[in-house]
Amino acid sequence: MKPILLAAFLLPSMIINAQNMDNALTPRRQGLAVMAALEAKGDQAGLEKAASEALDNGLTISEAKEALSHLYAYTGFPRSLNALGTLQRVLAQREAAGIQDNPGKDADPLPAGYDALKQGTAVQTQLSGKPFNYSFVPATDYYLKAHLFGDIFARNTLSFADREIVTVSAISALPGCEPQLVAHVSGARNMGVSDAELRALPALLEEKVGLAEAERLREALKAVLGDDHTSVQTVDFSVWPKGQPNTAYAQYFTGNSYLAPMDGGVANVTFEPGCRNNWHIHHKQVQVLICVAGRGWYQEWGKPAVQLVPGTIVEIPEGVKHWHGAASDSWMQHLTFHKDVQDGASNEWLEPVSDEHYEANLTRN
Repeated sequence: MKPILLAAFLLPSMIINAQNMDNALTPRRQGLAVMAALEAKGDQAGLEKAASEALDNGLTISEAKEALSHLYAYTGFPRSLNALGTLQRVLAQREAAGIQDNPGKDADPLPAGYDALKQGTAVQTQLSGKPFNYSFVPATDYYLKAHLFGDIFARNTLSFADREIVTVSAISALPGCEPQLVAHVSGARNMGVSDAELRALPALLEEKVGLAEAERLREALKAVLGDDHTSVQTVDFSVWPKGQPNTAYAQYFTGNSYLAPMDGGVANVTFEPGCRNNWHIHHKQVQVLICVAGRGWYQEWGKPAVQLVPGTIVEIPEGVKHWHGAASDSWMQHLTFHKDVQDGASNEWLEPVSDEHYEANLTRN
């Protein structure tokens, strides 16, 4: 085996019942959440589709604008403006197609003498559950109180709970912002978001946005709500495609796998955590595996298992009994192809890799 340098990304999966998701989150709030996460991710194509779905499900134009404007304070003006531009194109396309969307209502004017700093301090205290003072940088403390929680939160186009649904969903799509995500999951509860709604968000994000975003939120829910969740390493399907369910060979796999055919006889195989193929033998051909994402295992009969990490290359000799698959706590993707193929080449599928063998031989690293 020899390593090569290939990009690898993380990502996971613990599915929450879709019916519970639909019951806990209204279609309107589902739209807000998905749009927010895609805005933060910078996925304009995904946002275009999500915005249309949200408008179809009753989100008003003013609410959509407000959510994407609100996010500049969390994701920056560039992403917020890009997203607003995408929304503008969606609305123009829908109008040209004869679709009449609900314009909604703009925010009410603020009362005379409105004190943004005073009101913002009260709002931030409600969200945090205690007085918050960022004395390390007084100017930032002022911006947070007077502008974010004073000026922005004062706009009643969205409720405080709506804004926290938007914020939590967006921060879930920002790698490296886990402390803020935990803080806003806690703050969302103080602003009226129910635990059921929070618990429904990961499944929604997994379906509409991505595994990594869902996993970050599950970790935050574990920290705040004490939910039982085992951390799972994920992979980024925008780098190596997930493909379609591997139905043709599903009978030879424990767990779910996915197949994405590529050029030159190469296939990308994706394994969910714990998924592995049966023991098998390649006759009159050599199989090559190149791990490109996540973490997994390769094992030959009678030999110790070899860990697969991005860049690991394995050449499997003809006639050798073996298996390969994902680690129990990680998705895994590998490219595979055959070389030195002779006439009459074939695969011989054998017994499954038992749970006992898998758990006894493979420890988490």
